[in-house]
Amino acid sequence: MKFTKMHGAGNDYIYINCFEEKVDSPAELAVRLSDRHFGIGADGLILIQPSDRADCFMDMYNADGSRGKMCGNGIRCVGKYIYEHGIARKPTVTVDTLSGIKTLSLDIEDGRVVSATVEMGAPILEAPLIPTTLRESGFIVDMPVRLPGIYDAEGSRYIGHDVSDLGISPMELSMTCVSMGNPHAVIVVDDPYKFPVRRIGAYLEKHPAFPEGVNVHFISIQDESHIKIRTWERGSGETLACGTGNCAALVAATLLGKCDGEAEMKALGGTLHVRWDRTTNIVYLTGGAEEVFTGEIAI
Repeated sequence: MKFTKMHGAGNDYIYINCFEEKVDSPAELAVRLSDRHFGIGADGLILIQPSDRADCFMDMYNADGSRGKMCGNGIRCVGKYIYEHGIARKPTVTVDTLSGIKTLSLDIEDGRVVSATVEMGAPILEAPLIPTTLRESGFIVDMPVRLPGIYDAEGSRYIGHDVSDLGISPMELSMTCVSMGNPHAVIVVDDPYKFPVRRIGAYLEKHPAFPEGVNVHFISIQDESHIKIRTWERGSGETLACGTGNCAALVAATLLGKCDGEAEMKALGGTLHVRWDRTTNIVYLTGGAEEVFTGEIAI
């Protein structure tokens, strides 16, 4: 089977052109190929399939085999792939997803797609639609969430449960929840690069308040147009970037009154630009798309 390895801001996926290839068990294949020691290595698998209502259909699977509805970084790479491989040789393309049809505007230089802007759609803010049971109805903005387990004063070192004699309390965080076709929890911290993202992200991902799991993002707002972010993705663990997560984080920062609907989002893997048009209620994501290598693997 032929494949292409691509990434957007370090968020890497294995792409299979299902106009030419056939995949029988995509969830199992995603687990096998995503393994960074015994497979190709990636945050997941994306199948580029024919669609009767768009230029193609993007079928996404996380590294653990779970199926995703949408991926902002992955879809930009799909746009690059279908343009450069002649599936849809035009500057504006449409991609069908489990979250609906998305339109991409491609930035083309010398016949190559160097970046893409995706119309990500409207953010979903009603708690039952995200979905989360943290509240029966309404928005979840800056809601205190108390985590079990005991942490030191900076929240950077796990101490354990049975240390009440030390006078140390469980960690409390404030959370804002947004869906961008998949669920996100956004938490403002002093410095995401020093925060125990993996420990707390792994805990919150499977918290019972999120029946479908949740992507967790830890952000610090540098100023109204610059935000630092680290991401724990459901089904993949910590990733270098998350397109839908960057969109959710920008929406959350706007709802918190910390920015005015547009910002450069600095993730571990690179910088993405996000804009929330409050008039149309559409979020736009702009960033690069890179092909790493192509190959062939026996399955």
